[in-house]
Amino acid sequence: MPSTPPEGDAVPRDGSLPGSALTGLGTRPFGVYVHVPFCATRCGYCDFNTYTATELGGGASQVEYAATAAAEVRLARRVLGDSDVSAATVFFGGGTPTLLPPADLDALLRVVRDELGLRPDAEVTTEANPDSVDRGSLQRLRDAGFTRVSFGMQSAVPHVLATLDRTHDPERVPRVVQWAREAGFDGVSLDLIYGTPGESQEDWRTSLEAALACEPDHLSAYALVVEEGTRLAVQVRRGEVPAPDDDDLADRYQLADEVLAAAGMQWYEVSNWSTTGTQRARHNEGYWLGHDWWGVGPGAHSHVGGTRWWNVRHPAAYAARLAEGASPAQAREVLDDGQRRTERVLLGIRLREGHPLDDLSDRGRAVARDAVATGLLDRVAHENGRAALTLRGRLLADAVVRDLLD
Repeated sequence: MPSTPPEGDAVPRDGSLPGSALTGLGTRPFGVYVHVPFCATRCGYCDFNTYTATELGGGASQVEYAATAAAEVRLARRVLGDSDVSAATVFFGGGTPTLLPPADLDALLRVVRDELGLRPDAEVTTEANPDSVDRGSLQRLRDAGFTRVSFGMQSAVPHVLATLDRTHDPERVPRVVQWAREAGFDGVSLDLIYGTPGESQEDWRTSLEAALACEPDHLSAYALVVEEGTRLAVQVRRGEVPAPDDDDLADRYQLADEVLAAAGMQWYEVSNWSTTGTQRARHNEGYWLGHDWWGVGPGAHSHVGGTRWWNVRHPAAYAARLAEGASPAQAREVLDDGQRRTERVLLGIRLREGHPLDDLSDRGRAVARDAVATGLLDRVAHENGRAALTLRGRLLADAVVRDLLD
């Protein structure tokens, strides 16, 4: 999430959507994202919309947050009308959702179920830091209906975790994964970050092997990005730590793909691998495929039928708007056909299946043919009418997409 939201058009006080957004509502998969903006400490690399207790003023009580977010879910029901939008996926992210008591997360999930509906096979995920859960809290979350948990492992190497300002003990990760298994979660995911200043290729291999030793169903690996306004950006600017090197990041990514593939995990999106197709992160696939979703919480983004909006960022401002019976949305934009097509290509090309060639312009299809010849797009997929990235193409995904859209 960017540190500064984009500009956009004004949103009606009641949050009502244009008719174009409501056309076909309920015929497209629907997801719900719940943003929990609290963290025990602020990591130096993070620019997400999160706050520690000492950063929050009045009106932003962590104790009252579940009730405040529930008010937005009820607002969503009013805005969406009578359409059946039973959620195929629900994702609690942050921040650290599991800083809230399991009873609060249970209550929020029940409000989603009661107001919007849940499909019988819904995927319900929460993110968690390894030190924010224990055996009992994981069992309570599973009993509440959560089906999947994603742990922020980031690294197994102490000095790398220290540079990232991560406070958990890496030896705790196998324990929390085991507790999640015992609780009966359908899927367990681990998140890793590569390219941290001071991390060697062997450090990265150690983290990959430690993650695989936990036998996760899903693994995400993200390159460290130095975001403006973060403590890490200040350290880089002062020369205290080096900026991530593009060649090193490419080496890390190739090692990840090699090690994970050898362990039986298959990439399905540029930064994501799973053991089977059923273990893909279905909620995130909804973003990449342009499905509808409602984002609950301060700073959360939503998309319904080509209309995208984003909430005010500070928890106090968010709570104040809902207390007044008003929408917490700060601004919105209605995407035209060209913008929607650009987003389809931009996101769809990141998936293993690629993107249909017939959704590209004439020039884009010509560029795709050249990309096959240069090894950036897969030849067999191209022959079957799709633009799909090769390993080399994944390393240059942004440039490939830019060329296809120019």
